[in-house]
This record gives sequence, C-alpha cells and structure tokens, in this order.
Amino acid sequence: MKRRLKQLAISTAKLCMKLPFNTVNKVYADQVIRSSSSSASNYFAACRGKSKADFINKLRTVEEELDETLFFYEMLAEFNKPFRKDLRILYKEGDQLLAIIVASINTANNNLIREEAMKNPKSKIRNLKMND
Repeated sequence: MKRRLKQLAISTAKLCMKLPFNTVNKVYADQVIRSSSSSASNYFAACRGKSKADFINKLRTVEEELDETLFFYEMLAEFNKPFRKDLRILYKEGDQLLAIIVASINTANNNLIREEAMKNPKSKIRNLKMND
C-alpha cells in the first residue's frame, strides 16, 4: 500500500507537469498534487499510529484525501481531453486504493469494537454482538 500510494502521488505530479499551463490547470493540478501526496503521507503516518484508534483516524484522513484526488482527476479530465486516458488510469488506481482503505477502516473498526467488548464483559456492545 505504501508503494502504491507513493507511486500514485508521483504519477499524478508527473502528469500534471505535462498539462498546458492555464488558470484552471494551475488550480486543479496544484490541488490534485496536494491531495494525492497527502494520501500517501497520511498512510505512512497511519502505519506509525500510536494506537488502534489513531490508526483508524489517520486512515479516515487518507480516505478523504483519496476521495478529493478522484474529484480533481474528474475536473482535470473535463478541461484536458487529450489527457483523459492518462487521468482514467490514475483514477482507476486511486479508486482501487480508496476501496482498500475503506475496507481497512471497517475491519479495524470492527476489531477495535470486539476488543473493547471483550475487555468489558458487561458492555452493551458485547451483549449486542453475542446476541446477534
């Protein structure tokens, strides 16, 4: 995941360097470079999380940044028809990474809930889980 997210940020920046310079591309390219690189850096930070809750919180930031990245790929595609194929490739990779991150958040959340329920046998969460 680290390698894929870092590569997405690098590929995004390289594509943005090829775009024609104009007001729209400057704004959207700057933003997509920021959000794609933020996705990678926040994932690296999540891997060094201080706790499971911290890990989940940082993954949520990765989710938000990847979602923003996908939005700006769409915006760039609207104004740069010759680059749509390249943007589609980046979008597909970003979308796959987003799906993995969302699944990871859900798994980590469920594991955290289970752990908390097991620590506290009188927990309503545990009783709900045990009765389901």
